Formats: sequence, structure tokens, C-alpha cells
Amino acid sequence: MMSRRTSFLCLAILAGTLLTGSAAVGGITTRAALPDRLTDAAFWSLVGDISEPGGSFRIADNFTSNEPEVALISGMLRERRVQGGVYLGVGPEQNFTYIAAIRPAMAFIVDIRRQAVMQHLLFKAAFELAADRADFISLVFAKPRPDGVDTTTPIQRLWEMFAAVGTDQRLVTKNHKTLFDQLKVTHHFAFTPDEEAQLEWVFQAFVTHGPAISTRGAPGGRGGGNGTTFADLTGWSLDAAGQPQSFLATDEQFRTVKALHERNLIVPVSGDFGGTKALRRIAAYLKAQGGVVSAFYLSNVEQYLFQDGKEGAFYDNVAALPTTTSSVFIRPYSLRRGTSAPQPLCPIAAFIQAVGDGRVKSNNDALGCAASLN
Repeated sequence: MMSRRTSFLCLAILAGTLLTGSAAVGGITTRAALPDRLTDAAFWSLVGDISEPGGSFRIADNFTSNEPEVALISGMLRERRVQGGVYLGVGPEQNFTYIAAIRPAMAFIVDIRRQAVMQHLLFKAAFELAADRADFISLVFAKPRPDGVDTTTPIQRLWEMFAAVGTDQRLVTKNHKTLFDQLKVTHHFAFTPDEEAQLEWVFQAFVTHGPAISTRGAPGGRGGGNGTTFADLTGWSLDAAGQPQSFLATDEQFRTVKALHERNLIVPVSGDFGGTKALRRIAAYLKAQGGVVSAFYLSNVEQYLFQDGKEGAFYDNVAALPTTTSSVFIRPYSLRRGTSAPQPLCPIAAFIQAVGDGRVKSNNDALGCAASLN
């Protein structure tokens, strides 16, 4: 039987041979390529083929992130020139900010909760239907678009203008039909009764709580800079230069995400990082298509994987993904460790080698990027 280190090395070599994007078919070498777009049928099939049955998480609802570090890390990704490739992530809206920074060719968002998939599908509908950021906010929160906003309106000013506008009950009814029809009539996505209920729950939560919605629904901050509400995370999370960075910060960032959604290239799936299906099927798909992971956003999932004894299975799954030496894990909680040299962007291949060497024994080791891989 091979040792864990030997098996990791074999997987790394195999992944390296697949990074060329070539495959031998009938004795002829062909070059695979990621799709420029997916048909609705192909998208829905991919969601179903990759997904594992929805599972439970310690936080039942996870409507927003609670990580104000998102803008700092967005700036780091740009500085480090983490660009293109395929993005993997977990959780709600913060993924869009990282996608806007990286500009990947394709993205997969993996969450153990099936409700998270439904939430991302509602976001997908809103991105597709919205002409700009103000339209997106109006669709998601059922607030009439304020007079005087345009594509150049600074994000903090945009949120201030929407704060003066109440939720419109007629717009609630209209947006409900518009968003749900986009998914079920335009795209022909078929939902189970449970998924219908989850879609409804998510829609009503955003309408009820408005831009002050937080992770568990009820407002968790002031919605104007000192909390982790949806408005805070998209308008008041600042990079190292003191500038807001989010998928709603500028029209260009919004359109980066919108364009991917319009081509069905942001694929939400339900899956367990330490499970046997979702990440493995993504790995197989990317290898067949010649895709390479550029970034994998983990939030604090590793904390729970270590608690449940599933970290080994997760790192085995990661080792199966096609990566390069520039591919990175994104770990925002590294910035909260209080060290002089936090490592929120950690090289995936080198870290997986450290796992194989037995140097990653705890979540703290993960947050420290295995002591900066020294």
C-alpha cells in the first residue's frame, strides 16, 4: 500500500500531465478547452451530476458572509495577479467579489447546504435580469430604484440612496414572479418541492431584512460601515488603499460577474468538502476540459473538517484537482491570527505537499499556511 506522501506525489504528477489540456483520443492528440458558455440543459445537468445530497451545517441559514476582510483579499489577489483559470469557493455573496477580482473562465461554488444552491440560483436570475448594480439591488431587495443613480454612482452613495427607499410590496410580488420565471420558465430548471420552499425562504429573507440582512438573517450591524450586513460587505469593506472592493463596488466588477452568469459559467452545487463526490467530479470535469484551478476560497470550512476528522479526505480531494504552482487557497481567517505575517493566500500545491509530509496537523497549521511552507 502506498504511503500518503507517495499517493500525493502520484496525484501531483498525474495532475501535471493533465495541465496541458491535451488528451489522446483514438491515437490522435486533441486539445480540450473550457466551454465559452453552457446551454441551460448542460448547466442543469452539471449541477445535478456534481451535487451530493444536501447536508446540514452548524449554521442553518447563511445569507451573507461575515468576513469584512473580503476587500483586503480582493486587493491581494490583484496584486499577486491571480487571474483566469477556474475559481472554486463556498458560501454566499463574497464569492462574487473574488470572482470579480480574478476574472476566471469558469467558477464552481460548493456548499453542503442545498439551500445555498437555491440562493445562488436566485442571485443568478438577478444578475441576468439587472442592467446595472442599481437594478440588481432593486430586484434582490424589492426596493424601487432611486432617481439619479447611474453606472458611475459610488457604491457607498448608492447604498445611502437605497437606504432612503422603503420596500415596495407591489415590487415584492413583481420581483418574485420575475426572478422565479427566469429560473423556471426561461431556463427550464425543475425544482423539487423542498427546493421550491428553499427558494421561497431565501427570497423572503432578503425582502424582509433588506440590505441590512446578515449571516443568519436578522441585521447584524448598522448597514453603513460597522457591521457585516450585505450593504457593509459590498460597500464598506476596504482594501489596503482604503477603497471599497466588491462585486458591487463598480460597474465593471458587476459586469464581470454578470457576464459569467449569462453564459451559465458560475455553477453552484451541493457538496461536502470531505465527501466522496462533488470535488472529485469537479476535478474530473476540469481535467477533461483542460481547466486549471486558479483559486479555492475556503472560508473557515477547514475548522469544521478538523473537528469532524475529515481533513484528510478533503486534502485528498484537493490533490485530485488540476493546479499549478500559482494556484492559491483563500483563507480570510488567516488575517485574524494576530501574526506578523498572515498567509491568506496559500499556494495549493506546496500546501498539499506539506500535508503529505505530515506538517499539517491542525486548523492553525492550515491558517498559517503550514508555517509559510518552510
